[in-house]
Amino acid sequence: MSAGGGRRRHICTVQLEDYFHVGAFRNVIGEKQWQRFEPRIEHNVDQTLDLLAQHGVQATFFTLGWLGDRRPEVVRKVADAGHEIACGGYFHRHVRDMTPAQFREDVRRARASLENAAGHRIVGFRCPDGRFRKSDLWALEVLAEEGFLYDASYCPPLHDLSPNAFLRTARRHETHEGSIWEIPMSTARLYGMNVPISGGNYFRQLPHKVMREGYERWIAETDAPFVLYFHPWELDPAQPRITSVGPLNRIRQYRNLDKMAWVLPVYFEEAEFVSAAAWLGAALERRAPEAVVAADGGRHPSRAPAPIGPEAAGTGVTIVVPCYNETDALPYLEKALAELSEAGRAAGYDFRYVFVDDCSTDATYADLTKRFAQRPECRIVRHERNRGIAGGLRTGIEAADTEIVCSIDADCSYDPLELLKMIPLLEEGVDMVTASPYHPDGLVMNVPQWRLFLSRGLSRIYHTFLHHKLATYTACFRVYRRSALVRLPQTHTDFLGVLEMLARLDLAGGVVREYPTTLQSRIFGQSKMKVARTTLGHLGLLREMLKERIDEHPPSD
Repeated sequence: MSAGGGRRRHICTVQLEDYFHVGAFRNVIGEKQWQRFEPRIEHNVDQTLDLLAQHGVQATFFTLGWLGDRRPEVVRKVADAGHEIACGGYFHRHVRDMTPAQFREDVRRARASLENAAGHRIVGFRCPDGRFRKSDLWALEVLAEEGFLYDASYCPPLHDLSPNAFLRTARRHETHEGSIWEIPMSTARLYGMNVPISGGNYFRQLPHKVMREGYERWIAETDAPFVLYFHPWELDPAQPRITSVGPLNRIRQYRNLDKMAWVLPVYFEEAEFVSAAAWLGAALERRAPEAVVAADGGRHPSRAPAPIGPEAAGTGVTIVVPCYNETDALPYLEKALAELSEAGRAAGYDFRYVFVDDCSTDATYADLTKRFAQRPECRIVRHERNRGIAGGLRTGIEAADTEIVCSIDADCSYDPLELLKMIPLLEEGVDMVTASPYHPDGLVMNVPQWRLFLSRGLSRIYHTFLHHKLATYTACFRVYRRSALVRLPQTHTDFLGVLEMLARLDLAGGVVREYPTTLQSRIFGQSKMKVARTTLGHLGLLREMLKERIDEHPPSD
């Protein structure tokens, strides 16, 4: 299992995933959102392949099956470069989040996708999110039954310092379905603990001196292969920043991204690194590509959403998108709207878009122009001075040429696809349908507590004197009857104006419905709301609306 003479022979593995797939983001980015992100996988794979080629390294790429369906050309490029494609699950899920039956289905789906993309038999597996503990080794039974040669998911416990710590080195593991090789993460006994020294986040977060000490101890104490791993996105300091995660996850994802480019060659230059299959002496059986069919039998899963643009006439609907310093969010927004347009056509809607740049100080207007200006269904309006979000909404509503008008946030904190369920609620006699995350059937995910406290508190106050007793009054995600809105006065153009629109419609006798839905924290950029100013402003707006309510029903003598 090792090279004769010369340098030691070790195993190099790569966790092939894009920056938005990672476990650090799983609470803010769902699998259905993946296709909306601007991919960097091709750029990062090219960098990875160049690095490996420079040092003569042959590696195993543990790859998400989702990439096999969505980006098969990238997977094939890796395989054609002489590297092994192995299974990293279909989605980025840990086995503890699945039943044995679900795990088996996930593995089978991923394997079929990857074999089709790579053109060779898939014989290895690694859990894409986290590492196996002893309690997770039931998964090896499933993998052995499915015919896998090896697994590389196990990490020895941090405090297991017994002389024969379970599975610290590569060995056969016996199951009821036969044997399977387990190739665990390499660890060294440092500072009274089993410290992972294999690479990835450990290389970036811990001092290089500590990692080298662990590596040298491994070399001195065992003749087993050192198992090195990293992610292609770790070679990409310029990757987009996801801002909606906590500080620990930001450190985990972004700290020392410039370190891997010089750390990895240190190891590559002093030892021979091969793939796990090559170390085991396994030949990869070639497979002919087959047609890939979506799990639901529908459209081909590797096809990206169609571009924005109507293909057939339907009910006209204008979607207003106010934008202020949203450069980071626009790539995601563009893909989300493409998905919405495609679904809208199937539902019989002809979507048009009005983007209102509220005098942004960054490159938002230039980026909007680049992405949308040439599309006949898109219109870009620019304010000469900043008016605020409600001012942008008002401009967009007045510019609309349809009776049904929707408004969404540029950061997609509400899923634009929810509009397909909200628009039908704008029945005859209804003037507005507003999103309601605070409804008993609604949901709030990862939104800062200060924002929840302010928004919930305001909604309770307005609930006391407006005619419509709603759970949420502050959402910007709405469907309007244009004729009902344009006749109403509006004195506030900032965040207050969003609520003022609803309040004035309510006091004028308009009909408002709420739709329970999910509010998520913004993925890119920062909120533009000034908390203290907005809070004080609402006190003033409350006085205005309360006075109008009293004037509507003056007290009798």
